[in-house]
Amino acid sequence: MEADDEGGEFVPVSGKKGSEADPARSLALLWGSHTKPGRSGLTVRAIVDAAIGIADAEGLDALSMRHVAERLGVGTMSLYTHVPGKTELTDLMVDTAYGELYADVDEPSSRPGGWRGALEFVAARNWDLYRRHPWMLQLVGARPVLGPNASLKYEAELRPLDGIGLSDVEMDSVLTLVLTHVEGTARVRASLDQVQQATGMSETEWWLASAPVLDKVMDASRFPVASRVGEAAGQAHQGAVDPAHALAFGLARILDGVAGLIAGR
Repeated sequence: MEADDEGGEFVPVSGKKGSEADPARSLALLWGSHTKPGRSGLTVRAIVDAAIGIADAEGLDALSMRHVAERLGVGTMSLYTHVPGKTELTDLMVDTAYGELYADVDEPSSRPGGWRGALEFVAARNWDLYRRHPWMLQLVGARPVLGPNASLKYEAELRPLDGIGLSDVEMDSVLTLVLTHVEGTARVRASLDQVQQATGMSETEWWLASAPVLDKVMDASRFPVASRVGEAAGQAHQGAVDPAHALAFGLARILDGVAGLIAGR
């Protein structure tokens, strides 16, 4: 679909939909003005904010152009004068959410603790972002959203790694390793939250109910290591897993490895 500069209706230009059909169009939308109202009085920013509100409250599956229009009190077709479809809308949502991460591009690198303290800060900020917007876990991990806030995020998170002895490729790889670890543990947390909402039982309640039964049915002589370690971990976490512990433990090991790589230079 295409639109004229005055906010006219979009018309189909191919049988494909979304940013994969026309990456240039998606990039132009990401980097364009989000506050200029069209003929309907709507702005891209208002549409994106409404979409994020729906996804936060109801999940990504509840998001549709019609639902966004209902939330804004307008006709569905009026949205298409600003955003050509759901794929472009979710790109805008992700890039907008990334804008919440840092006050400025130097915030991570200005944290105490050098590069290590900076990456711990980066991990914590991304962890909190996934808590506020768990729907993002359904969108990240594929092709990146190359918008202004995503670019600022990348710049801000790379700066602490610059000039410490890593090559450019290693800088990118270290950041990717940290971010994928955060994403993975955030997925575990989101899954546990969904199960708790569905069952009404917290992870601790589930563990306290399951542990006595497991002690009776699991033969410790057959599974000696699993029994010992599982019991110790279960008591420590009050559940099968503690995502926050997994995040902290894994991040520390990652950063230890990076420190070793730097020291080896």
